[in-house]
Order: sequence, then C-alpha cells, then structure tokens
Amino acid sequence: MVANSRELDAAVAATRFGLGAKAGEIATAAADPRGWLKAQIRPEGAETFDMGGDTGATRLAAFREYRKQRQAAKQGGDGPGKAAGDEDDAVKMARQFIRKEAAGDVAGRLQLAVGTDAPFRERWALFWANHFTVSATKVQVATLVGPYENEAIRPHVFGRFGDLLAAAETHPAMLLYLDQAQSIGPHSRAAEFLAAGGRRPGFGGGKRAGGLNENLAREILELHTVGVDGGYTQADVTEFARALTGLGIGGPRDMAFEDKVVFREPAHEPGPRTVMGVKYPDGSARAQAGAVLGDLAAKPQTAKFVCTKIARHFVADDPPPALVARLQKTWMATGGDLGRVAATLIDSPEPWSAPPTKFKTPYEFVVSSYRAVGFAPAQAGPQVNGVLNGLGQRPFGAPSPKGWPDEAAPWAASDAIVKRMAFAQSLGGRMGPNVQDPMALADATLGARLTPAAATAIRRAESRAEAVALLVMTPEFQRR
Repeated sequence: MVANSRELDAAVAATRFGLGAKAGEIATAAADPRGWLKAQIRPEGAETFDMGGDTGATRLAAFREYRKQRQAAKQGGDGPGKAAGDEDDAVKMARQFIRKEAAGDVAGRLQLAVGTDAPFRERWALFWANHFTVSATKVQVATLVGPYENEAIRPHVFGRFGDLLAAAETHPAMLLYLDQAQSIGPHSRAAEFLAAGGRRPGFGGGKRAGGLNENLAREILELHTVGVDGGYTQADVTEFARALTGLGIGGPRDMAFEDKVVFREPAHEPGPRTVMGVKYPDGSARAQAGAVLGDLAAKPQTAKFVCTKIARHFVADDPPPALVARLQKTWMATGGDLGRVAATLIDSPEPWSAPPTKFKTPYEFVVSSYRAVGFAPAQAGPQVNGVLNGLGQRPFGAPSPKGWPDEAAPWAASDAIVKRMAFAQSLGGRMGPNVQDPMALADATLGARLTPAAATAIRRAESRAEAVALLVMTPEFQRR
C-alpha cells in the first residue's frame, strides 16, 4: 500500500522532529502533523526532569562539604585520636554521593524522554543543552549538569535567545566548567590583594595569585554565539574575558549568595572595553558582561551560526541554505524568539521532504528504542550509564565544550554498529515476549517510513525477540 502524504508526514513528525514514535503517536499526529508539533511550543519552555528536589545551590553546598572532607582527609595523617582510614572513608562517601546524584539525573532525564507526549519539545531542549554544553568531565561539575539543564536551559528554550544565553553563561555549572569562577582582573583590587599575600575569598578559596581566564569568553564567541567564522579576533576574546571578570560563585563570606552567582566588583578588571568593534564604557562587572552578551545575542552572525546548527540537527549534515536563510530571517525579525524560530522550522518544506540521512546518536537510539517497546526503566541510572558508555556516549559527558557531534560519521563506525546490535538483541530478549504482533509494532513505530524490505525481514523473524531486535536495527529506525 502506498502511503499518502499525511501518513508520511505523521511518521516524519514523530521520528525526525520527535524522539521516535511510541504506541499510538503516529496515529495521533496524523490528524495534523504540523499542528501536533506546533502545539508542543510553549512560553514556559520544556519540562524539567526529576532530581529528587535538589537544585544547583544544594548540589554546590554538598560539593563544598565534599571538598572540606577531602581537605581534612589530606591533612589528617595519623594524628592522635584519628582512626586509620577515617579520612579515606569520608572522601569515599563524598564521591559516592556525587556518583549517586549524577546517576539519578541521568535516570530522570531518560524517563522524561521515554514517556513524554511532547517529543518535539524534548528534542528541542536537548538540542539547546548540547549547544550550551556543560560536561561532567570535572568532579566539581558532575552533580551540577542536571541542575544546569533544568534551571538554565529548559525554561528558556522557547523564549528569547538572549535570555537563554545569559542564563546558560551565568549558571554556576558553566562558571566552574570553563573556569570562570577563577578569573580575576589582572589590575583589579582583588589581584592587588592576592599579590600582597591575601587569601582569595569565595568558592574554593586558596592563595593562588589572581589571573585572567579566557575560557568562557572564547567558548561564548566560538561555540555559543557568532561562531568561529563570526569575525572576532584574539583581542576580542581577551577584552571579553576582562569584561566577564568579577562573575563568579558566592562563598561563605557572601552571606545570602553562598553557592549562587555573584558579581564581585573588587575582582572586575577596571576600564572600558572594546569587543567586535563595539565600545563599552567603564562600569560594573554586571553591566559590562551583560552588555556584551546582549550585543552578541543580537548579531546576525549569531543568527546564521545557530540557525545553521538547527538545520543540521533536524534535516541534514549539509544544511539546506534556503532553510538556514528562512530560520535566520525569523530570528532577526523577532529578536531571537526561539518559539517563532521553531514554528518556522515546522512550517518549512525541507524537514518534510529531505531523505532520512540523520543518524541517531546513542542516546537517541536508546530513547527511541525504549519508546517503541514501551519500556520505561525505573531507577535506571546505573543500567543506562553502562549502556550509553558502551555505545560511546557517556551521559552528561561530552568530550569538549563543543558538545556531542551532530553529524552521522562519528556514530556510524562499524564497531558502533556491532554494539548497537548487542543492545538490540538484549532489548529483544527482554521485551520481545511481551510483543503480541511484531508487525503491528513495526507499523506503529515507523508508520509510512517502514519499507517492504524491512517489513519482510521482521515478518520472517524466527521469534518475537528477534523481530524486536531486527526492528530497531533497520536503517529506517537508525536514521531519522
């Protein structure tokens, strides 16, 4: 039977714009595929996932305690009254806390993705979380990645880009990940104090001399706003880094702002700044940093760079120029209204007509597989961590600030396919006996995208377990 255009659009809506169809989703979308997607755009942003009531501030406080225990353990030695191994036990317990909280965040995020009835909204949120990557590659950041995504990213994904940019760059997780919390203006009052032997206040303390750190400024320009070809120079990076000095995290001396973002004027580099040809007068840390971020958010180079990434994510590794131009036009006309940009994406012809060449990342593969078979693992942190580690995408562990690659080649190597086959066989063995009709499952999962060749292979499977494994390993399922 030849599918009509609405049936195919419904399958595309669920598998390209969404996270892979779950039971009944393609049928629901078929009534109005574009309307179904647009209804998922909402001003309040994307749902947050369960973190057991924790926030970034509570996690920071816990990490501060971990550091105290670690320091006490290092200094404890074998002094009187101290049992051997006490210090090791304290540090071990702190590390276990970090691993437990991080694993819980992974499980909460996965359960949201597997169960959501608004998969486009979730995919859109995941795109922005990857764009503004914060990775758990540092111990002090490991428990903050979940709060960062919930607090800085998800509430703003359909709002103004400038608001999302400011929230992401000033969250404690980003400040720690890119070492901004350590950056001090070389000619600031704080630098003079430290040079005279003073102790640095705030998160982490320490007697190290103050110094300028350019990491955050560089990544904002290169990865988050105008892009590497956006026209900035090394001098702009340095000037922007100077404008950002004073932006840090409150410590015990900051009273009500402990474990929260603060702007410390004594650490701010005095003087006017010039960034990408724009002059900023001498002023407070908050004023200078905010002004530069606001101007970067409004630049046409930012619109082009980010809209190119959106088109690449949703359509093709080589983004269609017409789609990029259309998204950029909406961006500039609305002041970076991401809800309007999302609607323009949905209304554009390219996502609906392009062949399915986008190869799923391991996370997308696991989520879409679970959605297909209706498997929502409870308390799945350790299990999912192991699965994704094995497939090459450590949860919350992107290898660099650039985030996870969005092109097919890094995920489609032969050894990666072998690992996916092992996952598919395991999933089939677990869920296959519950599947009454494998062909009905294939139709519900891929809809009009199911090819005759794939249907024949699934129909000829020797068992329901094998049929499920074959379904999730079909080219149609692996690509979106």
